[in-house]
Amino acid sequence: MCSLLSCSRQDAAMPGLLLGDVFPDFEANTTIGKIYFHQFLGNSWGILFSHPRDFTPVCTTELACAAKISDEFKKRDVKMIALSIDSVEDHRSWSEDVMALHPEHAGSLLPFPIIADDKRELSVLLGMLDPEEKDKDGMPLTARCVFVIGPDKRLKLSILYPATTGRNFTEILRAVDSLQLTAKKKVATPVNWKPGDEVMVIPSLSDEEAKKIFPAGFTTKEVPSGKKYLRYTPQP
Repeated sequence: MCSLLSCSRQDAAMPGLLLGDVFPDFEANTTIGKIYFHQFLGNSWGILFSHPRDFTPVCTTELACAAKISDEFKKRDVKMIALSIDSVEDHRSWSEDVMALHPEHAGSLLPFPIIADDKRELSVLLGMLDPEEKDKDGMPLTARCVFVIGPDKRLKLSILYPATTGRNFTEILRAVDSLQLTAKKKVATPVNWKPGDEVMVIPSLSDEEAKKIFPAGFTTKEVPSGKKYLRYTPQP
C-alpha cells in the first residue's frame, strides 16, 4: 500500500488510470472514518464516483439517486463510495440534504461513505480534475468520474462526465451487469443490451467452440461482406 503522493504515476505526463490497471490502495478520511481502499473493497466489486463540490445542485441529485438505488448495487456485490473535495464535516452535513430529497429516507444515513479529498491529492492521482470548472479561488474542481473496480482490484470501467452533466445511474447499473456477465462468460453485450436480452459470441471463439460452450446454439446474421461475425445467443 502507498500514500496518495507516493503511489501516483512516476511519469507526471501520464495522470489517471487505464483500463486493466491495478487501482491504487490509497488511505483516505471518509464519513465512516479512515479507510484503506483495497481493504474497504474486500473481495467485492467497487464503484467510486466523484463530485465537484458539496452543496451543489447536480451533485445533490446524483447522490440522492445513488442512495435510492443502493440496494441494487448491493445485490450485485458492488461496494459504493463517493468523493468530493470538501471536508468530512461538510460531507456529513450535505448528506442530510441529500437524503431529504426522498422524504421516505429523510433523517436516514447515507448508505455509502464519501471520501474527503480536501487537499485534492486523490483527484490528482486519479486524473479527476476538470480544468474548465474552478472554484471561487480559481482552483480546479473534480469532474464527475465513475470508476468500476473488479474483485481483482483492477479498473474495469471508466466514465468521465463534465461538472455540468449529471450521470445516469440506470446506465451505470446496466454497465455493471454487462461487466459481471462478460467476466464469467465468453460473450459480449450489444448496443442497448439489458439483462435477459440476447448476447453476442466473442470473435475469438470459432463456430465449433461456440457450439460446445453455448448449448442453446447461436444464430448468425448475414451481412453484405459475407463475414460471419454477428453471432447471437441467449444470455447464458
